[in-house]
Amino acid sequence: MQDRLAIIQETKPDAELKHKWVDYEKISTHLKRAVIASEDAKFKQHEGFDWESIEKAFDKNIKKGKIVGGGSTISQQLAKNLFLSSGRTPWRKAEEAAITFMLEKMLTKRRILEIYLNMIEWGNGVFGAEAAAKHYFKTTAKGLGKTQAAKLAAMIPNPRFYDDHRSTRYLNRRTATIQARMRLVDIPQE
Repeated sequence: MQDRLAIIQETKPDAELKHKWVDYEKISTHLKRAVIASEDAKFKQHEGFDWESIEKAFDKNIKKGKIVGGGSTISQQLAKNLFLSSGRTPWRKAEEAAITFMLEKMLTKRRILEIYLNMIEWGNGVFGAEAAAKHYFKTTAKGLGKTQAAKLAAMIPNPRFYDDHRSTRYLNRRTATIQARMRLVDIPQE
């Protein structure tokens, strides 16, 4: 968050982050389901790594000749966002893997999801579910409906772009796909 704030303040010195932590119970069940459906369908089953998704992403990247997908789990994304800088180094993936392993051993899935939903970027300077709910829908994280939650989940891969482009054809299709998958998602209770 501090890295993003520094970048924003280069052009807007008075800029502030939009962020407010909310407990797991104060986050819409719809948002929890939507994010898992969008980002990590096997979240409750894996131990930090979805090897099948990683393999698929690797094959897709090889076919395209460039990186177009990552296959990272929610746990891996949390490890990266919380503990690693935005710089890229040769050993970064190894650090991410070690941190992911530790997070999975030390925290429950519920706690991992709670921290993730409170820390991820959802727009230019907008971090966490509560700030995103207020920024986009003038509601609370708890008050998000199914479609709103699915739209926020669809924005995760490119939040700053979608902050400025809130109704692209792709975003609308992706929102519908996520919403259709949400009913199949089992969220962590403990």
